[in-house]
Amino acid sequence: MLRLPRGFGLMHRMTRDLSAQLGAALAAAPPGALRVAYSGGPDSSALLHALSLLPAARARDLQALHVDHGLHQDSARWAAHCLAQCACWQVPVTLLRARVDTRTGRGMEAAARSARYAALADRLPAGGLLVLAQHREDQAETVLLKLLRGAGPEGLGGMRDLRTFAGGWLWRPLLEVPRTTLRAHIEAHGLHVIDDPANRDPAHARSFLRQHVMPQLGRHWPAASTALLHVARVQRALADDLAQRSAEALRTLLDAPTQTLDIAAWLALPEVLHAPVLARWLHPLGLDAPGSAQRSALQTMLREAARDRNPQLRYAGGVLRAWRGRLYAEPWSPPPPDEWTLAWDGAPLALAGGASLYLDAAARFSPLLRVRACHVGERVRPAGAAHARDLGSLFQRANVPPWQRARCPLIETAAGEMLALGDIALSAAGQAYFNAHGVRPRWRRSAPLPPARSMPAIESPPALR
Repeated sequence: MLRLPRGFGLMHRMTRDLSAQLGAALAAAPPGALRVAYSGGPDSSALLHALSLLPAARARDLQALHVDHGLHQDSARWAAHCLAQCACWQVPVTLLRARVDTRTGRGMEAAARSARYAALADRLPAGGLLVLAQHREDQAETVLLKLLRGAGPEGLGGMRDLRTFAGGWLWRPLLEVPRTTLRAHIEAHGLHVIDDPANRDPAHARSFLRQHVMPQLGRHWPAASTALLHVARVQRALADDLAQRSAEALRTLLDAPTQTLDIAAWLALPEVLHAPVLARWLHPLGLDAPGSAQRSALQTMLREAARDRNPQLRYAGGVLRAWRGRLYAEPWSPPPPDEWTLAWDGAPLALAGGASLYLDAAARFSPLLRVRACHVGERVRPAGAAHARDLGSLFQRANVPPWQRARCPLIETAAGEMLALGDIALSAAGQAYFNAHGVRPRWRRSAPLPPARSMPAIESPPALR
């Protein structure tokens, strides 16, 4: 814990400036309950305390939300600190525990951020405002980070001060406020704040930038932060224009039933629209858009690949695959084994490769059915057909992409009598069997998508501010 000394004179004037700026911002913000993302760090402490001094904020059901990721040995102590501070300030607080999934391949920071936002979204009331403490220097760092990662106008536009989030709003009222104003508020009120060592760890890109790059820039170019904020404002206006154009383009490229993209039409778009159209397609599916290097590789792959090669690009956000002139997007999952067999009683059944099998109505089978992998060369005779058909022709007729075919289950009786190929074809025996139970099998071809996210693109706020 750090306790900054109480300040006087200029510090008190700056404190009043913080309260005044928050009061003015609050008056212009959308109506709704206020929920402050409170980590206990300097910035969120200054934000929450300053809001607690405003009657207008308390009138909007001001509360704090503290997320405990359980990743640091002191996380329980930090949570206790936040509970104590909120009790002192008479601000209701809710402690949220986030489960961080590190198996996605996106890195610890990204995984923790996703878990944190998911936890916060669950506790935001309808129409409420989730209030974050990012400030002027955070915005400058974000723009520079995005520049170094090859971002376009959306990324270079930095963090938005207001955007839709989880049935309400995500609000950053301090993006024009310098860090010194927040520190002055802490000093003037003698606030206790948490010192998270992760904020000084140079292994984290933002921490390295804050400690080593921004100070050097400031010495050589004193107006560097101001220039970066100007870039953000210009790029934000451009990004908003591109957002409208990309939304119009996506409507012509997207096949709604399959959620796939027209490859030729996407490649024919002006280069400036490639990234925003991809992002606008992928983010509502819960997937990250590929970065500039991956996007360039995707363009090359799609232009050079033969029609029947079914190229794919795997990246941290998922996997993109091309087939029959359409671009498909899925979360990545390992390929299924060549051989697998499961017993099925009618309850939803998880299958290899992220697929699943379920019924369109409740039923239970006795004796149990057998579900197994299908193989090249096998044949099924659909009910009413004169001849058996090979699986390849059935998959072609059903428009099943090649990479999904190995996930398709063959459903048999315990004695080995063929009943169905997923939900693609029923044999005569299968039709009679499922008619007797009043159900039909349903096959989900890929892993469920993560929770949908709305545009604009995902940003990268500091871990503990």
